[in-house]
Amino acid sequence: MIAKFLSHLKSLYEKVKPHLHKAAHHLSHRSQLALAGLAGLYWNLSPTNRYRVRLAAFAFAILSLGIVVGRVTNVNRNVKIETSDKALKVEKSGVLELKLPGVKLNPEIYIFQSAEKVQVPVDIRVPGRLAFNAERSKVISARAPGRVERIYAFDGAQVNVGSPVVELYSPDFISAQQEYLLSSKIAKVLMNNKAMTDLLDDAHFTQEAAANRMRNLGASDGDVKAIETSGKTQANLVMRSPLKGVVVKRNVEPGAAVSAGDVLATLADPKHLWFLGNVFEQDFRMIKQGQKIVLQLEAYPDKEFVAYANYIAPTIDPQTRALLIRADVENTDDLLRPDMFASARLTTGTADAIVVPQSAIVRIREARYAIIKVGDETFRRVPVKGYDLNSKSFAITEGVEQGWKILAEGAVLLNDRFAKQED
Repeated sequence: MIAKFLSHLKSLYEKVKPHLHKAAHHLSHRSQLALAGLAGLYWNLSPTNRYRVRLAAFAFAILSLGIVVGRVTNVNRNVKIETSDKALKVEKSGVLELKLPGVKLNPEIYIFQSAEKVQVPVDIRVPGRLAFNAERSKVISARAPGRVERIYAFDGAQVNVGSPVVELYSPDFISAQQEYLLSSKIAKVLMNNKAMTDLLDDAHFTQEAAANRMRNLGASDGDVKAIETSGKTQANLVMRSPLKGVVVKRNVEPGAAVSAGDVLATLADPKHLWFLGNVFEQDFRMIKQGQKIVLQLEAYPDKEFVAYANYIAPTIDPQTRALLIRADVENTDDLLRPDMFASARLTTGTADAIVVPQSAIVRIREARYAIIKVGDETFRRVPVKGYDLNSKSFAITEGVEQGWKILAEGAVLLNDRFAKQED
């Protein structure tokens, strides 16, 4: 049957063959005439128009070539896209479970450690600041009206006991000197007259009273002896430092008039400071006088300073709802300065906790999280509770059980994967 169909097609082709040749010849002749006509039109154009026609033909050829090349190369070929079946499971407790099938974490970046419970100190944090020790600070004030003649030690100057600080002109001091010299002369005269022993006792009493008056005005024992030896009054009164320390603040200028009670300068010992801290109501029952306190300051993050509580306020501040505590701080290395902010750590006992590096804790606002490994490709982010042992370690008291594999290094990087899955 197939042979008969092919024979029929062959006979049909033989019948139409002469007509096909005739049509082809006719089309070829007409095509030649059309091309000749187009050539004539082209050469009849101006040189500028012929240039434009050539540009259009060239552009059409480039476009045609691009279409042909595009079809030949088949740019719409199928691309294999790897699909990931990573899944994030969210539990009501806030725990996130992430599966990373086929993903192997770089052991040099992601380091796990086994959770082990150890005894750690239970601490409370007390914010506060440093201040000069008021028991070792002194104020030099004018004890009589006068005028500032000279200032020996300005702000920040180092002073020793007896160092001159301020020189004053004081009429009261001159009067006290004259009284002292007069009583001294009378006492010397009466000493040579044995019949006047009663008057001699009165003269000695008056002499000592005049000396005490000079001391009360600010004169030292050396000044009193110098006046007695020389027999002359001093023009001005020199106010001297009662301690070894620094001039914290100078309150007067040379030439200024002062009244009795005016503060001339404030002195303090920078080697002995106070820590003033605020303990909240729920913690103050754990504070005891004499308790050791460890201070940490932002200026020295890797250094700790030891202090001892010497005062606990009897009442709570009604505004801050905190209890003021005070502790003595020895500043032997001269590293500390008053008004520095400090954070005190008070140890109140011990407890079981899992100690991890600070890098194992993910901090999101006020919450703390740790990442644990529960399978070869499964990880969980769990909320934890605890506190900073120091700048390098964190004590987990709740949220992690002993034996769990905790991500100690690289927790922040892996947490980014949790965050992306959450989005």
